[in-house]
Amino acid sequence: MGNVKVVTDSTADLPQGLIEALNISVVPLKVHFGSDTYEDGVDLSPDEFYEKLGNSELMPSTSQPTPFQFEEQYRSFAEDGYSSIISIHLSSRLSGTYQSAVIASQELEGEVDVTVVDSKKASYAIGIIVTEIARMAKDGAGKDECLARLDELLSNTAVYFMVDTLEYLEKNGRIGKASAVLGSLLKIKPILSLNGEGEVYPADKARGSKKAVSKIIAELEKAAGGSPVHIGLSHARAEQAAEDLASRAKEHLDVRSTVITTIGPVIGAHVGPGTVSISVMKAD
Repeated sequence: MGNVKVVTDSTADLPQGLIEALNISVVPLKVHFGSDTYEDGVDLSPDEFYEKLGNSELMPSTSQPTPFQFEEQYRSFAEDGYSSIISIHLSSRLSGTYQSAVIASQELEGEVDVTVVDSKKASYAIGIIVTEIARMAKDGAGKDECLARLDELLSNTAVYFMVDTLEYLEKNGRIGKASAVLGSLLKIKPILSLNGEGEVYPADKARGSKKAVSKIIAELEKAAGGSPVHIGLSHARAEQAAEDLASRAKEHLDVRSTVITTIGPVIGAHVGPGTVSISVMKAD
């Protein structure tokens, strides 16, 4: 066992196989349908969530873990013998999850060595980074080495996504109502990304999915700059679209590894079914 424990939250949309293989701890966020509350990925799977979303008249809401949940986890890992904990989370501009983790780390200051990181990213754009750091930790890398690589990855990982409808982003306050209505009327497919502060912004737009994919590939080529990359795709009931996008990316980029995963309930509540995301991370 290495000395570093890697923690993230359920919005990283990590496949279960990677969580188990790399010994990653995942703290769940919550999804609320009216008075019913579920823990993301614990008692509500992605399939169950999208089924419920399609049958419910209620727009789901989400909430972050409490500081106490993080504190319990951190304390247990210290008791298990880990000397350091690196806790990497959803953009602080999108959720209070990062702040809950910070409060927990402050409660344990002087008792447990915890470094909390605002990824300024979402979904598998977090997951692809967490996976790399967890792999390093499993191979015996120390805290400083992991944090140095993490700093590189946060600056050298690009993410773009397309939504099937702007309804969910508009209702959750991520874009304005006027933009959502105009986009729907003109059949414009917005190409969205996360800026340096971790906020959703329109990176580009195109008429139809094919043109949108071409524009995304062009942006990913710029981001890669000819370097070999790892790619990660996440989708909300749009597996074929994710596979097609992965194939296109492999035609234009020097891809060393590919992961395709499902967007979980919390992120899914904000982007809706049909969403496809691709993240590109420069290989070591």
